[in-house]
Amino acid sequence: MATISFEEIMFTIMSATQDTFKTYMNIDLLAGKVDKRVDPVDSDVTGIVGVAGDRVGYIIIATDKLSAQIIAKELLMVDEADDECIRDAVGELTNNIAGVFKTKYHEQYGNVALGLPLVISGQLRAIAEPPEANDKSSINVQSKGVTIPFKTADGSISIKVMVY
Repeated sequence: MATISFEEIMFTIMSATQDTFKTYMNIDLLAGKVDKRVDPVDSDVTGIVGVAGDRVGYIIIATDKLSAQIIAKELLMVDEADDECIRDAVGELTNNIAGVFKTKYHEQYGNVALGLPLVISGQLRAIAEPPEANDKSSINVQSKGVTIPFKTADGSISIKVMVY
């Protein structure tokens, strides 16, 4: 099996995210600087897809509600996006990006399988961080991985894609 470089993984995730937005919503996304860690993220909506096989980990998409509403309207082609539409759209978006990742690695490096998308809300926090008092809305995640911020040129959509 070929060795997969960090740069290859980042290029795959970046292009999968940008291609998904362009293909399904005709939206151009700009990628920000890759951060080699998963920082705490306070997001209104987060989609998670597990990756299994020769490559194991998670692909996580986190965004604010306004960005999620725009994504839902464009992806689902609806005039208004209620909470159910937002959940469906973020799950579909996460699944599509993970699907491109899977296809690339299945073709080049062997067996890769995806779990079903899980859509949640709340703060993602590294396991090592203590929860705040009375905080029941946070989810602890591994802190090893990467975070790639994306946004549109006008700033109307802002998302973070995390991989580990």
